[in-house]
Amino acid sequence: MAELVLSSSDQGVLTLTFNRPDTLNAWTDAMGRRYFDLLAQAEKDPEVRVIVVTGAGKGFCAGADFRTLAAIQTGSYDETPDPRPNTFPTTIGKPIIAAVNGACAGLGMVHALVCDLVFTAEEAKWTTAFPRRGLVAEYGLSWVLPRIMGQQRAMDILLSGRVFTGREAYELGLVNRAVPGETLLAQAHEYAKELAVHSSPASMAVIKRQVWNDWDATLEESARKAVHEMMASFGRPDFAEGVASFLERRAPDFPPL
Repeated sequence: MAELVLSSSDQGVLTLTFNRPDTLNAWTDAMGRRYFDLLAQAEKDPEVRVIVVTGAGKGFCAGADFRTLAAIQTGSYDETPDPRPNTFPTTIGKPIIAAVNGACAGLGMVHALVCDLVFTAEEAKWTTAFPRRGLVAEYGLSWVLPRIMGQQRAMDILLSGRVFTGREAYELGLVNRAVPGETLLAQAHEYAKELAVHSSPASMAVIKRQVWNDWDATLEESARKAVHEMMASFGRPDFAEGVASFLERRAPDFPPL
């Protein structure tokens, strides 16, 4: 059984599904390598404008597979890790939406939060889990969480490792939307299609780069770089089409990235 399922692009939206439902889609090196490969392919595919990532069955991703953790503990782990970091999705020039359908823990939570937008089922169970396994805030989560939800709230869920629901994740400011599980994918796809139809692929790529790269920049530095990006945007066909479609009161026909 394929550990990750790719669905054909629908109106510019590609869906990737973690597919190890018997383990709540626990992360393996093979699944991660395949996921990153498919993201890289999607970035090059002109038919794909937005990517939705979700999980099969009752989980989004329950964290690292325990067989991997056990092998690390015993010193028998001998797989060559993928050289691409777990933050790799932030470098993809197309929006990635996590649709968290169920259990989202540890490394699975990392992979939800390095997506650009996060929709969750209200009843989904979230947890960092790290301190309850004798681990630390992994793969940049200590950097991402305070910037998303504030330091005190980040400290709460990192230090306690407690379980909280998708509804609380929304109340904490961790996700964009918390919706009934049965409508999750439909709502994520509806939003993704809105981006695919109405937002310029070139603009979205630049904006994504600006947001992920500017967190450590000063306001002055960010504004200065934005001027250069804006001047470049004036020369793209996307700008002409964006203005024309607005004046003609029609949907835009932006070129692919």
